[in-house]
Amino acid sequence: MRGERFCILLITVLQSVCTMSSVISHGFKSSKEDFCFGPWTVTAAKTHIMKSKDIERLADEMHMPSLPEMLFGDNVLRIQHNNGFGIEFNAIDALKCVNNMQDSVKVACAQEWQESRSDSEHSKEVVKHYDWTYTTDYTGTLLGEQIQMKVTPTTERIDVEKLKAREQIKFFEDVLLFEDELHDHGVSMISVKIRVMPTSLFTLLRFFLRVDGVMIRINDTRLYHEAGQDYMLREFSTRESKISDLQHVPPALYTDPNEIAQHLPLKLTKCEKLNFPEREKQRETESSQ
Repeated sequence: MRGERFCILLITVLQSVCTMSSVISHGFKSSKEDFCFGPWTVTAAKTHIMKSKDIERLADEMHMPSLPEMLFGDNVLRIQHNNGFGIEFNAIDALKCVNNMQDSVKVACAQEWQESRSDSEHSKEVVKHYDWTYTTDYTGTLLGEQIQMKVTPTTERIDVEKLKAREQIKFFEDVLLFEDELHDHGVSMISVKIRVMPTSLFTLLRFFLRVDGVMIRINDTRLYHEAGQDYMLREFSTRESKISDLQHVPPALYTDPNEIAQHLPLKLTKCEKLNFPEREKQRETESSQ
């Protein structure tokens, strides 16, 4: 009897180890979640890193020497109306906004970076060919085959005070799109977070770049929609600084985007209104009468 119990216990342990190994070897668990917010469906899909052969093929198609080490090509955060229009955030479209003909850091401080890494052949070669930092000003991909939201400039800003209000968070998700350690010289990554409250939804798409000893850059896209409104507000901003100008900031903060952001000077901001299609406006007006 004891021998039988021992065998059963051993099999159970081995099965657990196999299961654990399977999870560890993949390093992730695929998931897809849908959440309804009025006429909107929020979809957050997270899956595995793209395979090497697929990354090579994509790099050829995009005319880039290489792509981020961790590229989640099938990860997506989508906000879609019942009538088809909406917006989504995905890695491939984010990479399409990278300047693959010129290094964006080269103008400002690539020389500094090369001097600080003079022993690296990568630093001498790659900066000549493309933006090795994968800096992107991506702000999302509009959805809809027949109708799409119309983007117009606006002076209206996202009401930060409303976001500070203590509202119950009905849905939250954080989706990583890509990440690269720049050959151990820093980090380049972009991820998107969303939180849905009873009366509104808020999304933050953040590109974070740190080139060790040289610079830090953050490109943020904030998207806000309040229930009952016929538009979304989108704000894009760029903050960056040379490391030499951050001597007053503890180096421990350099690796935390949330902490370092407040110490980076604002370089650019752009505010837009994403207006819902006219047909949808009319329907919403008629249904409310």
